[in-house]
Amino acid sequence: MSEILIKNGFVYDPINGINGEILDIGVKDGKIVDPSQIDLSKALVIDAKGKIVMPGGIDIHSHIAGPKVNIGRLMRPEDHYLTNKPHKLPYRRAETGLTVPNVFRIGYDYARMGYTLVVEPATPPIKTRHTHEELNDIPIIDKAAFVLVDSNWLALDLIIEGLRELLAAYLAWLLYTTKTFALKLVDPGSDVTWVLRGRGVDVDEQIPVYNITPRDIVREIGNASQLLNLPHKMHIHCNRLGYPGNYLTTLKTIGVIKDILRVSETPVLHVTHVQFTGYKGDSWATLESGGEDIAGAVKANPYVTLDLGQVILGRPATTMTADAPFEYVLYHLTRWKWANADTEVETAAGIVPYKYKKRSYVNTIQWAIGLEVALLTGDPWRVIPTTDHPNAGPFKDYPIMFSWLISKKAREDMMKEVNQRALKKTTLPSIDVEFSLYDIAIMTRAAPAKLLGLDRFKGHLGVGADADIAIYDLNPREVDLSRDYEKFIKAFKRAWLVIKSGEIVVKEGEVVKTIYGSTYYVEPEIPSELKRDLDSFLKKKFKEYYSITLDSLLIREYELRRAVKIPITTRIKG
Repeated sequence: MSEILIKNGFVYDPINGINGEILDIGVKDGKIVDPSQIDLSKALVIDAKGKIVMPGGIDIHSHIAGPKVNIGRLMRPEDHYLTNKPHKLPYRRAETGLTVPNVFRIGYDYARMGYTLVVEPATPPIKTRHTHEELNDIPIIDKAAFVLVDSNWLALDLIIEGLRELLAAYLAWLLYTTKTFALKLVDPGSDVTWVLRGRGVDVDEQIPVYNITPRDIVREIGNASQLLNLPHKMHIHCNRLGYPGNYLTTLKTIGVIKDILRVSETPVLHVTHVQFTGYKGDSWATLESGGEDIAGAVKANPYVTLDLGQVILGRPATTMTADAPFEYVLYHLTRWKWANADTEVETAAGIVPYKYKKRSYVNTIQWAIGLEVALLTGDPWRVIPTTDHPNAGPFKDYPIMFSWLISKKAREDMMKEVNQRALKKTTLPSIDVEFSLYDIAIMTRAAPAKLLGLDRFKGHLGVGADADIAIYDLNPREVDLSRDYEKFIKAFKRAWLVIKSGEIVVKEGEVVKTIYGSTYYVEPEIPSELKRDLDSFLKKKFKEYYSITLDSLLIREYELRRAVKIPITTRIKG
């Protein structure tokens, strides 16, 4: 593997406290090294003078693989019409798709923007083999996946029986068996209610048959994740997503933190795509923004993090989520297409195409909420900008989203095109906050790496880190980003150079080499005496609940392309 020396760039590396300093970066054997270790007679020297140098971007929440993504591709042929890009071997494979791209375009488009690690945030246990098969085919970027446990039959049984240690052991087994990275909760408990009653439930409503509430599920999964010492504890899609008045549900969910036993100072829960759960009002006609309230709750509680699910106005989207009740309601609002899938009746998904319109009253408020939460919270270490791809917009539009965070003028220019009556129901016009390039580097590199517990070798440019580097053709000393935000968008849409694992994969916005990244998963330890109890429990329950055998759920490491195991020392007692 060749040596590379990147010289004279403006380096933004928040984990190491570097804020736009002109520095040299050395790359050798796929790792960052001290520039003095580079043999200049052998190295490729890259002059990054007048350009921005950052670690590779990390997306903590993007639907890029699995059965619902595949259904989305099948139900939207118009999404692929006129988007085809023929292969250009040996550099890249054929690309197609806009809101639900094929696997090749996903990897290439992320790499073109300078992103090098992306998380698929919701995979049903019984269908995770499918998810990994798609992740294997996505080029260039590293991947990970979060396993759905919110209505898992076995987990619910253990919760109602009060077997916390055994619950933790079961979740540890499930993570390792499915080769996933963290626990995902979607509309906790609602799949049971959806199957039996055709609706969802709020935080403190009783779940039929089980006679527990979503609050109980969040609390007990939270306690189990603490025992497991997971790097990313809980990834939560709150109940009543997409319903007017649901900001109160989000505040209640955040409040569950006080009932969870903390064993470290790391975040307890991560609220995902908060825009979709930040609505005030009791109907669509009276909808208002709850962004200011949510920002206040986040500022008051250092143990919660979130991502935005930022709406991109004027763009098509394909909504897809394991929140089947919400998709059912959305279909009746749009009256176009709808797909629904139940997985062994313990998790469900819905897919509905949608378009966010600039002049729409509801869509304007949705657009404002995500920005309000980010700007009013004011903590880039705990707020991650995402579009919940492809739910609120395609990930390709991330640079547009970033421009709204760094430039009030960018927001004002968009505000001229939106529904003016709706704007009056938000606080966005009065917000003067503008984030810096350093803040953007935190939100898209350093903070996601820390939230995933991968900051030892991801999300920074210190010695020993993986050589994942993005260089953007933008001089921060010559361009006023607050005024000339369009230059920022252009630069960040197509990176000038991207290095993945020490190899140049993008030059001047074009893919020049296809490599394949790693897939990360965790292996939490289980005490041997507890493992015996778990084995007995699994053998009994699998015969009762599932159509497959226990052994066939296990995904072997060889089934993952370049698997990377993260061993975890747990706090489970035998």
